[in-house]
Amino acid sequence: MTESIHSGPQVTPSAGPLADILVVDLTRALAGPHAAMMLGDLGAEVIKIENPGGGDDTRGWGPPFMEPEGAARESTYFLCANRNKKSVTLDLKARAGRTVLMKLLRRADVLMENFRPGVLDRLGFSEQVLRELNPRLVVLSISGFGHDGPEADRAGYDQILQGEAGLMSVTGANPHDLQRVGVPIADLLAGMYGAFGVLAALNERTRTGRGQVVRASLLAAIVGVHAFQGTKWTVAGQIGEATGNHHPSICPYGLFDTADGAVQIAVGSEGLWKRFCDGLQLDPHAEGMATNPERVANQKRVKELVQSVFSLYTTDELLAILAEIGVPAGRIRNLREVYEWEQTRSQGLLIDVDHATLGTITLPGPPLRFFDVGGPERTRRNHTAPPVLGADNDLIDELTAGRR
Repeated sequence: MTESIHSGPQVTPSAGPLADILVVDLTRALAGPHAAMMLGDLGAEVIKIENPGGGDDTRGWGPPFMEPEGAARESTYFLCANRNKKSVTLDLKARAGRTVLMKLLRRADVLMENFRPGVLDRLGFSEQVLRELNPRLVVLSISGFGHDGPEADRAGYDQILQGEAGLMSVTGANPHDLQRVGVPIADLLAGMYGAFGVLAALNERTRTGRGQVVRASLLAAIVGVHAFQGTKWTVAGQIGEATGNHHPSICPYGLFDTADGAVQIAVGSEGLWKRFCDGLQLDPHAEGMATNPERVANQKRVKELVQSVFSLYTTDELLAILAEIGVPAGRIRNLREVYEWEQTRSQGLLIDVDHATLGTITLPGPPLRFFDVGGPERTRRNHTAPPVLGADNDLIDELTAGRR
């Protein structure tokens, strides 16, 4: 591996599988920061380069903001995507800032950027320059609509891409009430695909000794998860539409009201359909309901039948019945209920970190866990809080002074 910005961090099982990787993160907003955070969660040392005039855009996205006494306010949006990183401020429009970045890139394993296509070139860091600086460097470049093609120059924001890439057309109560997904899913998916690509490139580097450029985009990320809606068009020539809280190809599969709330069910096979009907005293062979294609064709009638039964029970009563007969089901939880749920906590999905100005705060935790085969858990435990702006500038001072 290339030399770390530190004199040589000790790699231990609890430090994470990427503990020998140095990442220079030039990204801002969400797609790139999420990708860099994923690598940081796995132990990589992530140096987040921010503009000294205010830092990452998300530091100003809110409310909510946390406003510690005597310190700059902190955006909870920024906190969601920047754990396990260090913050260094550099003005990349100035020669001095670009010189420091050049020194960092000579030592780095990964560079991440999500400038609009061509901006990095204009800053003096074209792919050719990067290759000359560090032939082993893996570069992740994330754009909105892709790095080439007729609309490559368009700025890409999550909600714009949810619409442009077709996701909103299949999300909502019906074709006349289209909705965006409640989180920035285009950004998050682009970051996840990007991190996945970086890991593949790092693995290939162990064979070739050379880095490469990985390109991801919000457009590609959304198209990449079209799943059955994609092949419904490309193979069958049918255009998917928004169908609310019910599946367009499986029935019954969706949300139904109970006497005091709602329950979701997933009757995903004929065996489950028979169990479902037997447990709730329904006829599984009723006309137009014997097979899934029949039930989908008669979805309105099936939903009305199921709803008439579910309305007789409370949510807890119905979930108990469905659990006993082995039909997958669940309630609708708000986020407070999710984070207070013991199952969530049992999976390590909340972590406490010490923030420089906010004190101890609780964050949603990394979604991956690692274990020795047949042995103990080796998941990283020593997570760090998202940094305040420029918190780690001393690292660069020491580097440029030649003391590292």
